[in-house]
Formats: sequence, C-alpha cells, structure tokens
Amino acid sequence: MLEEEERDLVKLDRKIEAEEHWMRYGVTARRKRNVRRVDMLADLRMAKREHRGPQGSVKMVAAEADASSKLVIEAKSICKSFGDRPIVQDFSIRVARGDRIGIVGPNGAGKTTLLRLLTGDLEPDSGTVKLGLSLDMQTLEQKRDSLDPETTLADALTEGKGDWVVIGEEKRHVIGYMKDFLFAPEQARTPLSALSGGERGRVMLARALAKPSNMLVLDEPTNDLDLETLDLLEELLADYRGTVIAISHDRDFLDRVVASVVMSEGDGRWLEYAGGYSDMLAQRGKGIEARRMEKSAAAPKKEVASAASPATKGRSKLSFKDKHALETLPGRIDKLSEEAKRLHAVLDDPGLYARDPKLFATTMEKVAATEAALAAAEEEWLRLEMLREELEG
Repeated sequence: MLEEEERDLVKLDRKIEAEEHWMRYGVTARRKRNVRRVDMLADLRMAKREHRGPQGSVKMVAAEADASSKLVIEAKSICKSFGDRPIVQDFSIRVARGDRIGIVGPNGAGKTTLLRLLTGDLEPDSGTVKLGLSLDMQTLEQKRDSLDPETTLADALTEGKGDWVVIGEEKRHVIGYMKDFLFAPEQARTPLSALSGGERGRVMLARALAKPSNMLVLDEPTNDLDLETLDLLEELLADYRGTVIAISHDRDFLDRVVASVVMSEGDGRWLEYAGGYSDMLAQRGKGIEARRMEKSAAAPKKEVASAASPATKGRSKLSFKDKHALETLPGRIDKLSEEAKRLHAVLDDPGLYARDPKLFATTMEKVAATEAALAAAEEEWLRLEMLREELEG
C-alpha cells in the first residue's frame, strides 16, 4: 500500500509540474478553459499539501524505578465472593521480579477482581496476599476513567505542572513527548473529550510510561490501539526489566508478551499455565483429555462427565444459537467498527463544538454507546470461540 501510495505521489508531482509549465508558457485567450485549469492546478497543490503519509513510529520509553525485591507478589489460598457468587476460590501464586503474567477468562469471570486482589487494591475474604518491598506500580485501566475529559492533552501529560515531562532522569518538552505518541503540536490544547478512543488510549500509555515503575499492571491495554502503537507497546514490554501483569483478550499480544497465563476454569477456580495463550490452549486440552482417560479406566460414566469444565459439561458441540452467533458476530463487529469510525470522523472536525454543541454532545453519546456495543460483541465472540475450541478438544 505504501509503495502504491508513493507511485501515486510521483504521478501527482508530474501532473503539477505539467500544469505549472502550462501556466508559464501555454495560457491562451480562451478564458473559461484557462480558469478551469488554474482551478485544477490549485486543487492538485491542495492535494499535495494535505497528503498525509505514514505518521512514523511511536517512540516509547518506560521510566524504570529501582528494582523491587525478588519476590513481588505471594498469594496463598485467597478467596473472594460477592454474595453467593464465588469469584476466586483457593487460589495461590508466586510472582517473581521480571515475570510476565496474563489473566484470561470470559466476560464477567472476575479478571479485574483477581488483578485487584493480587495488587493489594482489594482485600480477600480469606487467605493472604504479600507484596514485595520497593514496589513502584503503574496501572493502565481498561475504562480510562482517570482521564478528566475537560483536561487538555498537554496538561494530561504534564499533570498540569508546566510544559515538561520527566521520564526517569530525562526531561522532555511536552510537545516533543506528544510527537513520540503521534500527536500533532496543534493538539496540545485540545480537550481529551475531543480525542478518539485510540488517541485516549495513547494518552493513558504516555502517562503510565512517564512515571517510574518496576511493575506494570495492564487492564486490556490493547483496546483502541492502532497497529503502530500496539507493535511498539509489545517491543517496550519485551525490553521492560520490571514485572508485568496484563488482562487481555488479544491472543497475539499474550503470545508475544507473557510467559504464563492464569485462566478462569469457572466457579471461581483459576489455574496457571506456562507459556502464552496458544500454549495454554494446548495444555488445557491435553489436561482435559488426560483426566477423562484416567477416570474412564476405574470410574463410572457419571464421574467421567464431571471432569469436563462447567462451560462444556454434557455438551459435545455448540448449540445452534451459539453457532449462529459465532458466524454472525464478525459481521456485527465490522459494522460497529465502521460506525465508530464514521462517528469519530464527525468529531474530527475541530470547529464542531463551537458550531453545533448539541450535535457534538449527541455524537459523543453515540460514540460511547457504539464502542460499548463493540466491546461486548468482541467479548462474546471470544467466549464462544474459546468454547468451540474446548469442545473440539
């Protein structure tokens, strides 16, 4: 695509050159035709001036604090329930310095609750969680709630403390730091409410990475990120010397970043698997088959059925409803993505708020509703895809 775009630009340059040559040497007395060609030349120059090629690469450098103690987190037999519903049951884990752990499960399984328990943000009903010494933790939230929509982009990055961002021992001007994350200088005074979802995601990354840390806690970090930012985030995490704990539905991201996966097994049970997402699927499938074979040798069929996970108990294939949803959800996701792009294109108009505040507010509401529906559809597709893979063994 970039090569094709470069060829088109060469053609555009040649056409402009030809029209400029005509302007100098070929103007005749035919006024209407001349005016049309002058207008066409102006349009060509405008197309050349407004062309936006590749925006470059996002430059990410995380400010790292002093190393934490070797043992970062130790959880022993922790349990947490909300009412009669168990979220975490008898879960234990040891997280050492430099570990990279992914947390995976269907929507509503309690991934964020487990993360809050491990980071000490939530007290368990029973069991203990011990955090290591000298722990400097930075969090990237899924909902981006910590962003004040009325704050300008520059103030969000500097926390309202002038025009400089301090990353470790390096002091950077906010405009230069903005450029690292593909923001234009004229966006410095833009309120965050006017930014797209992907841009707000980049703001959250820029804020989190500017603060010293030896542990990054990421709740759905890939939401709304464009490909360039996602690639650079993966490279950054690969070079990061601290500990990383991430909740994500992005299988490729987990395969590239984490060294072990904590998977929801239903009814508040969580198990840790070595490797990335693909490794977890392979181990989990073999484990299920092994348990079935062991049970079938010395137990009645009733016990064999109980070895299956709660999501697949008594089922050999997807129901018609689930199969239909799995086939139609990608189309729905595409439509919602296109609608979100269309709405963001409306918001890209810098004069919209001043010209039509009501349309601006209505469009913002539609953007929020569309992105919520898109997230729900993606999570439902992931749940059904995981169920299909488990049923097919």
